[in-house]
Amino acid sequence: MGLLRAGGIALGVGLLLIVAGAAGLAAYGWRPAIDPVDPPAAAGFDPALVERGAELAAIGNCGTCHTAPGGKPFAGGLALPTPFGTVTSTNITPDAETGIGRWSEAAFGRAMREGVDRAGRHLYPAFPYNHFTLVSDADNQALYAFLMTRQPVQVRAPANDLPFPLNQRFVLAGWKLLFLQPGPYTPDPAHDAAWNRGAYLAEGLAHCGACHTPRNLFGAEEKDRRFAGGDAEGWHAVPIGSGSPAPVPWTADSLFHYLRDGWHGQHGTAQGPMGPVADSLAAVPEDDVRAIAAYVASVMGLPDAEARKRGDALAAATADPAGPGTRPQSAGSQTIAAAVAAADPGAAIYAGTCAACHESGRPSPFGGLDLRLSSAISGDSPANLIRIIRHGVPAASGTRGPIMPGFATALSDRQLETLLAYLRGRFSDRPGWTGLDDAVRAARDGEVAAASH
Repeated sequence: MGLLRAGGIALGVGLLLIVAGAAGLAAYGWRPAIDPVDPPAAAGFDPALVERGAELAAIGNCGTCHTAPGGKPFAGGLALPTPFGTVTSTNITPDAETGIGRWSEAAFGRAMREGVDRAGRHLYPAFPYNHFTLVSDADNQALYAFLMTRQPVQVRAPANDLPFPLNQRFVLAGWKLLFLQPGPYTPDPAHDAAWNRGAYLAEGLAHCGACHTPRNLFGAEEKDRRFAGGDAEGWHAVPIGSGSPAPVPWTADSLFHYLRDGWHGQHGTAQGPMGPVADSLAAVPEDDVRAIAAYVASVMGLPDAEARKRGDALAAATADPAGPGTRPQSAGSQTIAAAVAAADPGAAIYAGTCAACHESGRPSPFGGLDLRLSSAISGDSPANLIRIIRHGVPAASGTRGPIMPGFATALSDRQLETLLAYLRGRFSDRPGWTGLDDAVRAARDGEVAAASH
């Protein structure tokens, strides 16, 4: 009886501690509502401030996440799949009922700095406030002016689809307690103003680490593995630190052109989630894009002597003698012909689907990239290459740009696996990928799941 009573007491104490902990967390997580305001008149904002806000919104790529396919700009409704469920982006137009029209500048600043909305509800970190907390008061003011001068759209975003207890927002207070480091950004005196500008933008509004950093079991970025690569929307965001798989090492200049133009002759075109990022940065002041590129290059560090030697040799071998960019070597067609004659199934598939463009001799971006330069082929994961082969490179709307057909309906899973193995073996010096069947199946299943939302 004594043991039973002691066990009951211990259980009771444990339950009390759990209840007290939950109550404490709820108390810690409580945030008051901020009084609503009448929607401010668009004419009341300084046009120069609005213009600066537009540039900052482009750096933050706000329109991409807060615009649903076929929807009005900034009206939300985009489903954002996460390992924990689906979060839907909100309406950030100045509509008074369904948007942020009744948010004061203070309410907007709190959302950016603390991840708490006007009503006092904690926001899910799919909205990357762990980066936006670094944004200065002046830049938040400009962003607010820009958003409050957009066209109001009355549309309510669908509810999030999250399981219990993640659908209870008070649990986010615990997440923040563990993982949110409040801002704003503090300049590093060991570096110059240009580096600090790049760090402020890349770590803050541009939130590069949100995709390019691995996440732990709680969905938080692993700070000790910053820029070591991550996953986003079914794509693998390659490492942009010292582990970059780029066959020709990146430089600040090549990063600038890639971010600004959406392609670079030695690195290919921006695909997946990077495509909209490059599109947005095309409208940003050049100095800001150069600052971001210089900062990311400094994080990558200089390649070692062997990597630099290999990169220089590859750059020389693929250089276009007529000008900047690359020119794939048409002599490779003889290798293909020999492999086809030897009944190499991978070479045969390559000859029928890839060679006409990738060995055409046309320089980037309108000719196929010399595949020796492809990070998708040399990377640790085949995920990006699978998506590119299946879906191609769609034509850009209203502008000239690279295009590639997709082969999702032309190639069976087995043929795709054979092609992947051939491309890896022929165009990179890395070990062959394992588990290609699982990777292809996962990509296909992920597409089906995404289409259902």
